[in-house]
Amino acid sequence: MLTRKADILIIIAGLMLAGVTLILGFTYAPSVDTEAMNAPHAQRIFYWHVPAAWASFIAFGCLFVGSLAWFWKRADWGWHLHCAGSEVGLLFGLMVITSGPIWGQAEWDRPWDWFDIRLNSFLALTALAAFVVLGKRTQPDGEATRDTFSAVGLFGFLLVPLTALATTLWQRTHPGVITVGNDGGLDPVMAQVFWLGVLSFTVLVIGMIRLHIGIVKLECQVNEIQINKDAEMI
Repeated sequence: MLTRKADILIIIAGLMLAGVTLILGFTYAPSVDTEAMNAPHAQRIFYWHVPAAWASFIAFGCLFVGSLAWFWKRADWGWHLHCAGSEVGLLFGLMVITSGPIWGQAEWDRPWDWFDIRLNSFLALTALAAFVVLGKRTQPDGEATRDTFSAVGLFGFLLVPLTALATTLWQRTHPGVITVGNDGGLDPVMAQVFWLGVLSFTVLVIGMIRLHIGIVKLECQVNEIQINKDAEMI
C-alpha cells in the first residue's frame, strides 16, 4: 500500500512539473524566429511533444526488457514490466501522434507527411503498442499468450532505434536533431523549459510504470485465484 502511495505521489509530481512546463512554454520561453517558421507560436507545443516522445521511448524500452525477461527466464516480473511498458507506451505514443499533427497543420499546412520515415515509424510503433494492449485484453492469460505478445514486443522494439535515427539519416519534413546554442541551435531559455519538460515527463512515466506494474500483479493474483476456484469446483 505504501508503495502505491509513493507511485501516486511520483505521478502527481510529474503532472505538476508538466503543468509548469506548459505554462512556461506559453509565457516564459521566447518564440522562434518568425522568418524561419510559418507558425512560430504553434511551435510551443514542442515543450510537451518532444518530452512525451522521450517518455514513450522509456516505456517501450521497458516493454523490450520485460519481453526479453519473460522469454529468457520465464520471470513473472518480466511479464508485469511488459504489460506496464506497452500500456504506458501507448498512452504517450498517442500523446505524440495527436500533438504533432496540431503543429504540422499550422506549420506545413497539413497534419501528416506520409513519406516521412520518422513520422510513420513512430506511428507504426504506437499501432504495435495498441495491438499488444488490445490483444492481451481479449486473450486469456497463459504462457502461449505471453509468448505471442512478448515476441511482438521484442521485434517491434526495432522501430525505436529506427525512429530515433530517422531524423538524422532521412530528414524530410520532421525537424532535425535539437541542439543548444546561438549558432542555429535552441535558445538557452527555450532549452531550460525543454529540459524541465524532459524531467517532468521522465518522472511521470516512471511513476506510471511503477503503478501499472502493481496493477498487473493484482490482476494476475486475481486470475490465479479464479483458476484455483474453478479447479476446485471441477
